[in-house]
Amino acid sequence: MQFKVPQFLEIEDKIFGPFTFKQFVYLVGGAGICYILFKLLGIWLGAIPILTIAGLSAALVFYRPNGKPFINMIEAGLKYAMQNKLYIWKRHQIKIKNKQQQEIKATAELKRETMNQSGIKLSGSKLRDLAWSLDVLDLKK
Repeated sequence: MQFKVPQFLEIEDKIFGPFTFKQFVYLVGGAGICYILFKLLGIWLGAIPILTIAGLSAALVFYRPNGKPFINMIEAGLKYAMQNKLYIWKRHQIKIKNKQQQEIKATAELKRETMNQSGIKLSGSKLRDLAWSLDVLDLKK
């Protein structure tokens, strides 16, 4: 027995001409709010809110960033704004200003370089370095 597998599940049905039900609600809701603002505030005081609501309504209907509805982007933005954030402090090295401190730093670097050239290693675990040298360097072979 064979069954028909539904296809194109992501595509919404066009109910009102070229618009889906959601798009139609966004357009009618935006137009209704714009009309109410026009009646309450008039054309001069209500111009900026009317244009803002009309732009948002048009963006909800027509703008699809990355192939997804604009309402998903608004939802993600609101979730990000409302959630707790974790701030991590990264310590920056302080710049040396005095010439005396610069000289001290230069001499310390010179000492480190001479110790590395002479074969003396400075590390946190000398026992681990000794064990490594015994494992790797077999002088009897």
